[in-house]
Amino acid sequence: MTTLTSAPLATLLNRLFEEADALNIMAIPAVAELSEAQLKQLMQSKTDYANLYGRLKDAALPVSRATGSLLYMLARSMRAHVIVEFGTSFGISTLHMAAALRDNGGGLLITSEFEPSKVARARANLQAGGLDDLVEIRAGDALQTLGRDLPEKIDLLLLDGAKALYPDILDLVESRLRPGALIVADNADDSPAYLARVRAPASGYLSTPFAEDVELSIKLG
Repeated sequence: MTTLTSAPLATLLNRLFEEADALNIMAIPAVAELSEAQLKQLMQSKTDYANLYGRLKDAALPVSRATGSLLYMLARSMRAHVIVEFGTSFGISTLHMAAALRDNGGGLLITSEFEPSKVARARANLQAGGLDDLVEIRAGDALQTLGRDLPEKIDLLLLDGAKALYPDILDLVESRLRPGALIVADNADDSPAYLARVRAPASGYLSTPFAEDVELSIKLG
């Protein structure tokens, strides 16, 4: 048995995924009032992302179950002890990675979330899962919160916040990524600038698309 597959975490994650699956995001009034063009514009904006994600404050916006399992397995297999996450939301991906840290013998996961209500929910979920001692949630805009006081060496980076900011977040964290560090970018197809960067031959990364719109990259030596 692992922390991921044992109570209380397994039961908690199953409930959180079921609740997320039951919510139709497009039925949220603040989202439904947007035209398709407006929604696309907000998703691609580097300046108005707070508008979009404020409208989605009651939506978990989780990684898929398969991606959650992938995050756990990657962190376990590389014996990760330091993880950084962009986009906490309700903490579903955070729980998967923190479970890996627990089973690796401990460590630190730094995650950033600007929506106060989501910070509170994530903290409650981490406490319910018995993993809050491994996680530091930085409340506020990740362009500020992840731009300071990072560990010297980071093993794993998850990008799962505003897609237009993926290259900017990588800029903040890149110097701390150790050789062999992994980057998982969820919904990466929505960040073409990020994909162009990590897939470029001289980028210093080896990168490949993975299942369910995930881009998996490794930092070369």
